[in-house]
Amino acid sequence: MDSWVDGQPADALSLKDRGLAYGDGLFETIAVRDGFPVLLHRHLLRLARGCQRLSINLDHEAMTTELLNYAAELDEGVLKLIVTRGDSLRGYAFDPSIQARRILAGNPPAAYPAAHAEQGIRLFPCATRLSIQPLLAGLKHLNRLEQVLARAEWQDSEHAEGLMLDLAGRVIEGVFSNLFLVRDGVLITADLKRCGVEGVMRAELLFQADSLGIPTQVTDITLEQLQWADEVFVCNSVYGIWPVHAYAALSWPVGPLTRKLQTIARALLDA
Repeated sequence: MDSWVDGQPADALSLKDRGLAYGDGLFETIAVRDGFPVLLHRHLLRLARGCQRLSINLDHEAMTTELLNYAAELDEGVLKLIVTRGDSLRGYAFDPSIQARRILAGNPPAAYPAAHAEQGIRLFPCATRLSIQPLLAGLKHLNRLEQVLARAEWQDSEHAEGLMLDLAGRVIEGVFSNLFLVRDGVLITADLKRCGVEGVMRAELLFQADSLGIPTQVTDITLEQLQWADEVFVCNSVYGIWPVHAYAALSWPVGPLTRKLQTIARALLDA
């Protein structure tokens, strides 16, 4: 399926685009089922927060209409939405009235081994650390070089995902996922006020857990706390939940709370 730029089929961008020059923009990776974007409201909410924080002038109504139309044509697959600040002349300064550029690209459904979800995965201990920058924390902005470097650290099939720490050694997230641990029945995930991406599946799982009366905690996580966990899993909005059975010398069983939430995530993605 052709990509769209500002609502029209296109296969090229202006060389003046600030997304290309500076990574000045945001993106969303969205699962599409039966022609509809899964967890659409959460993706749009995160995008709106990002545009507000970065002062990106996006026509949200046009973006939503284009997104729904594109998803309907894609039918099944993974849709990538990219919003850049648009074109500008040389230099970092920008005109706040510039209209943001809207880019949509479609891909076939993601294909992962069934064993990742059924038996769990091993995490690679990434040496690449996440920089601390509260102004960008939580956003899914276009500056992903830390993740590119981290993903290049392993090429084997033994590891399906990598674990990333911040510069202070706190456990933050996976390279392309958020991380949860379970301790004494409490669902725990990292505080992302300094760095990291606030994933839409992460937000949905916290909401679902609260609705079910499962205690949750958003806090700083150390490697020592990870060692004490009863269960560990990673999640994102494309594959749902993968249990984690090993990281370095640590290992965990695939526990009951992981399975419970995995069932919920699977139902959301298959709806």
